[in-house]
Amino acid sequence: MAKNQMVDIDWSIPKLTNFDHVLKRFKYYLNGQGHSESTIENYIGNIKRYLAFSGTDRPSLQDWEHFRNHLHDMRLARSTLNQYAYAARAYHAMLGEDLHVKRLEPHNEIPYYFDEEDVIKIFAAINNLKHLAMLETLFYTHLRASELTNLNDEDLDLKSLTIRIREGKGGRVGIAYIHPECVHTLKQYLAMKQAIEINGERPLFYTHTGKRWHRTEVSRIFERYKKLANIIKPGGLHVFGRHTPASIMIKNGCDILTIKDLLRHKDITTTARYLHISDQTRQLKHDKFLKL
Repeated sequence: MAKNQMVDIDWSIPKLTNFDHVLKRFKYYLNGQGHSESTIENYIGNIKRYLAFSGTDRPSLQDWEHFRNHLHDMRLARSTLNQYAYAARAYHAMLGEDLHVKRLEPHNEIPYYFDEEDVIKIFAAINNLKHLAMLETLFYTHLRASELTNLNDEDLDLKSLTIRIREGKGGRVGIAYIHPECVHTLKQYLAMKQAIEINGERPLFYTHTGKRWHRTEVSRIFERYKKLANIIKPGGLHVFGRHTPASIMIKNGCDILTIKDLLRHKDITTTARYLHISDQTRQLKHDKFLKL
């Protein structure tokens, strides 16, 4: 090499494309904060997308602003945007940074739900006893998918017709009530089910490969039977298991406080979104009975 010759080398550190190391650290951090398993899973998925967008495992507060604007451009639901914000706040807290996020109030309405005929068609399309037991339990006890997949054998009490929810939304513990309509199916399922142990626990529902169900797998099962039932209206597993029974109960005259307790809502304003069904019912009765 000639004397004083310039060497053209790019010494810049390339952007990271694999964030497994920091996501593992984030998981330990969330565990230490007492978050539920489903919350940890959601947060890690959201932060993985955040880091990929930013191209670094130490994004700046300005990076968050850019990513937040990107999420808004995607026209995501307000609840989804809030989950991204909460995950980012926790991640920056792990880095020793204070990220202020403003909660977006969800639109206080439910644009759609399945009616009674839809539900009957979906149940009639199910040709697998395990799947029927899972989806009936989800619907009649108003469970979230993560709550269903987290159930263990000892959580089910057919004598008192209750299910114990050990890790509900926000890590809350609660009791759900088993509707008599699904008791027969559960008894048939339990008579055929073999008790197996996974990580020291005996799951109430497990896959044919001996693993716990993941909520996305249950969602795909529901979509399959919804298609077989020729139901074309929008709405997935959450609409089926939460919005639908609440809307049907409101339509049939159930009071809002009872529905709040059955759905285990922390705040009644969350439950109040179902009142539009009651308004529709009152309108129908008004038109039916006000006759000259």
